[in-house]
Amino acid sequence: MAGNSFGTVFKLTTFGESHGEALGGIIDGCPAGLTIDFKAIEAEMQRRKPGQSNIVTQRKEPDTVKFLSGIFEGVSTGSPIGFVIENTNQKSKDYSHIKDTYRPSHADYTYDQKYGVRDYRGGGRSSARETACRVAAGAIAKQLLKGVKITAYVSSVGSLEVQKPYQELDFSTIENNPVRCADPDVAIQMESLIKEIRKQGDTVGGSISCVIQHVPVGLGEPVFDKLHAQLGKAMLSINAVKGFEYGSGFAGTRLKGSEHNDLFNSDGTTKTNYSGGVQGGISNGADIYFNVAFKPVATIMQKQDTIDSKGNQVEMEGKGRHDPCVVPRAVPIVEAMAALVLADFYLLNKVSKIEHT
Repeated sequence: MAGNSFGTVFKLTTFGESHGEALGGIIDGCPAGLTIDFKAIEAEMQRRKPGQSNIVTQRKEPDTVKFLSGIFEGVSTGSPIGFVIENTNQKSKDYSHIKDTYRPSHADYTYDQKYGVRDYRGGGRSSARETACRVAAGAIAKQLLKGVKITAYVSSVGSLEVQKPYQELDFSTIENNPVRCADPDVAIQMESLIKEIRKQGDTVGGSISCVIQHVPVGLGEPVFDKLHAQLGKAMLSINAVKGFEYGSGFAGTRLKGSEHNDLFNSDGTTKTNYSGGVQGGISNGADIYFNVAFKPVATIMQKQDTIDSKGNQVEMEGKGRHDPCVVPRAVPIVEAMAALVLADFYLLNKVSKIEHT
């Protein structure tokens, strides 16, 4: 199965399934000499793990990361960093009813058609549980990016949206509510909506906004590895993501060039930032900001018509423990993938030119 690695220099390869013995990963290309903050890694894992509030799946997993290699006495050695995250609370019987049935809008049908075999327990390899590995690796990438601040928050749930621009939000409030919304008043409404949707046995989508500050100028590789292109790929690789826009995004199409151009100040900064911190695929030092759209979770606790592996029309209903809205737990995943992209480009940029003395 291809497609299990991400990155060029700072490269993550993940393995494992939702209901297997464990998940895990190998980080290759992390420079030697990086002091690893294990408490920071644990904190990131706690933000993503299931069962953290009453508006997410109640699967109970500690998501403890066990490092196997590449770190000696708390410092990276330059060799591959191997780690595992054990699955301790699988309830595979919750999925026995879909052994031969394809869930609507899941990867069941496509995986079966592509490989001729599928792990139906929680979606197997296609499960969002795989993202635990990304968060672990992203936590190390963040530590490599000293001075860079990556902040993601829930900006919409269903039709409820944060109306304030990110510059007017207090990011310190994000972790003070279970939705992880940067607007406390809107967060209350979002939480109520998610609870109501859950009572209906249904799900709801939303969006996450991410702001990356203090990015050095020069990150990004033309022509096919533009910074925004790699960020887009990273975000679109996350389960349930349906859209990505950066800078002015689709709203920028309604402006004229004279309105949209970011005019320069004498020091190279710009008066506006419609570019979203990226010009020509390369960071320009301004804030990078983007939005990521997440669909409603496909598993709903309502009866739906579908087909089985023999093509028969059947009726099914979701069982088990599932998120009524994925966006609160996806916030650290978005940050982690952004950190992996930037760490990779940071290391690539080290060989972009010769400094003459």
